[in-house]
Amino acid sequence: MQVALVGLPGSGKSTVGRQLARRLQLPFIDSDPVIERRLGCSIRAYFEREGEESFRDVEEAVLDELTQTHAGVLSTGGGAVLRAANRERLHTRSHVVYLHSAPEEVFRRLRRDVNRPLLQVDDPLSRLRDLYAVRDPLYREASHFVIETGRPSVATLVNMIVMQLELAGIVPPH
Repeated sequence: MQVALVGLPGSGKSTVGRQLARRLQLPFIDSDPVIERRLGCSIRAYFEREGEESFRDVEEAVLDELTQTHAGVLSTGGGAVLRAANRERLHTRSHVVYLHSAPEEVFRRLRRDVNRPLLQVDDPLSRLRDLYAVRDPLYREASHFVIETGRPSVATLVNMIVMQLELAGIVPPH
């Protein structure tokens, strides 16, 4: 069984994914570090050097492998849904949970985070709104469940996801 998390950068995919995996007693994997090991450098450095298209090629290959081989909880990069092949593979091979966060919510959480290249622009909130406008329909297309992140704690979000998976008969009731 595989549960994959999609959503905007900063929506909590890695943090929630780790806790969800612990709760379901499944392995956790984050696609970004796997991609970085494959690239031999940070995603940010590769992106700047080789461009987005080349990065998306590597991301697509890694997601194809992970969705075929990893049983557990998978956290994806925020832009993973940009390619139709990724959306289709995630949707058919995983139980996809979209951690839905409003751009303003993500901005509130990340405004002091200097490690996210996406937000190192003059108007990061405007950038998040633009990303949301493009990606929200793609996240919805790829997903089976939409969880509103809002302000609940990580534990509450994990409980909400587990409840959805139980109601759908994907995991047995705890």
